[in-house]
Amino acid sequence: MPFDGIVTRAVTNELSNLLVPGKITKIHQPSETEVIMTIRSQGKNQVLLLSIHPTYSRIHNTKNTFHNPSEAPMFCMVLRKHLSGAILESIKQDGMERIITFSVKSRNEIGDISSKELVLELMGKHSNLILVDNEKGHIIDSLKHVSMAHNRYRTILPGSEYVIPPKQDKLNPLETDGDTFIRKLDFNAGKLDTQIVKLFTGFSPVIAKEIISRANLGSDEIYKENFIQIQEQISLHQYVPAIYQGKKEEFHVIPLTSFKGAKKEFPTVNEMLDRFYSGKAERDRVKQQAKDLFRFIQNERDKNERKLKKHERTLQKAANAEKYQKLGELLTANMHLVKQGDTTISVVDYYDPDQNEITIELNPNKTPSENAQSFFKTYSKLKTSKAKVEEEIKKTNEETAYFDQILQQIEVAGVEDIEEIREELREEGYLKKQSQGKRKNKQHTPKPEEYISSDGITILVGKNNKQNEYLTMKLAHRDELWFHTKDIPGSHVIIRGKEPSEETILEAAQLAAYFSKSQSSSSVPVDYTKVRHVKKPNGSKPGFVIYENQKTVYVTPEKSVVEKLKK
Repeated sequence: MPFDGIVTRAVTNELSNLLVPGKITKIHQPSETEVIMTIRSQGKNQVLLLSIHPTYSRIHNTKNTFHNPSEAPMFCMVLRKHLSGAILESIKQDGMERIITFSVKSRNEIGDISSKELVLELMGKHSNLILVDNEKGHIIDSLKHVSMAHNRYRTILPGSEYVIPPKQDKLNPLETDGDTFIRKLDFNAGKLDTQIVKLFTGFSPVIAKEIISRANLGSDEIYKENFIQIQEQISLHQYVPAIYQGKKEEFHVIPLTSFKGAKKEFPTVNEMLDRFYSGKAERDRVKQQAKDLFRFIQNERDKNERKLKKHERTLQKAANAEKYQKLGELLTANMHLVKQGDTTISVVDYYDPDQNEITIELNPNKTPSENAQSFFKTYSKLKTSKAKVEEEIKKTNEETAYFDQILQQIEVAGVEDIEEIREELREEGYLKKQSQGKRKNKQHTPKPEEYISSDGITILVGKNNKQNEYLTMKLAHRDELWFHTKDIPGSHVIIRGKEPSEETILEAAQLAAYFSKSQSSSSVPVDYTKVRHVKKPNGSKPGFVIYENQKTVYVTPEKSVVEKLKK
């Protein structure tokens, strides 16, 4: 994912045109790596995301919604103190580096105008967001604190002098002519793309490979022409923001002519970045929040798998119960032939049509009568255990299906959905209940996710069992259509309307298939019926229902369709 110096230049230029001058009206910190600022500019509110995520560090305007904590983190409070109501005067990139500086002016506690800088350093796991007092040159605070023990070159702590990251010994591609570009390359050494990345600031491997691909092993002059062509596109801000679909999804603002997969272009760099990162960053946030939950459910499921194997062994043994009854009856019929101390006895098997002899093994320490009683007791025990084990296998299979459903729901859950899943597991006794002090007094009403069909009809999707039950059993009307993947863990889906079109039915089926365990499959069977035909059995697990009078459609889930339908 090449959020390189070129993309940084493109998004900085776009944000500067959109946000400067602007007034910072709101500041939130939804997670420990993300800050959201609402900036009023040109008569519009623009929502800016600044992220120092180790994998998804980035900056762009966003249309996504974020769940903010009830209490703002300390860094967010510091930003609010110094930047709320401040005027954004400029947004600048440091050369072709992935460092962006926001210059702002505001009034301090006594009403004097003060100048601050908010510096975003996009450097992978070393990314940071730093608030600097421009007049004194020291750090007010940062999203990530770095002591001298972790970085000998510079300290990033409140009160420390702000020092920019060490410069790399690279050339600025915008200040390099074509002849210098050719002179710096060693064509005999090979690996030209690696050489280009090491030579020029802001060039990622994707762009280096693009230059090599365009040159197509041509002469020095052709390499020079392609370098100058890309240089001009960057210098003149002639961007073509696009996402490229392949084995690995990529994006860039320079056209990647070497890419053979499908391509989706966007009108702005911000829209491209928002589209590319939104799902990935959300999934990562959920993954971090639900990591312990996923591990716990997986462990419980694994325990059930081991339990099932044990039950199956017991069941196989119980299948021989009739054999012990037969041995007991044959021994009783031939009791007069047995003496205490005998280890075996051969008798006629009168259950066998051919009347063959059968050898019965005996316990020499028991009397003949006690040996017979032992066979009958084993028969009785195995017969009883068979009924119990079959009941246990049924319960274990139901619980395993429930765990599969929870695991699937974690896979498609949003940040807000995870807490509802935790709450459900507490109610079911799988997780320890919260103490009275931590428990919320207000009863939370589940909120199924809302989508709009091509016909303008609302489609609701339950993302966990609480939402599924609320949606199907309380919110939906009896004559509305209910959807669910056939014999596959997934979401409950409802079309709000009594006579939807065929297109809306197929779109609802798409949503049911997408938010299921078969999200990556093709031709997924989706059942649908009226809500009146959906019932919840007494004592069943949350989210479990039975239904009848269903029809089945087959759809292949497509992310693009789901995104198009999202409200």
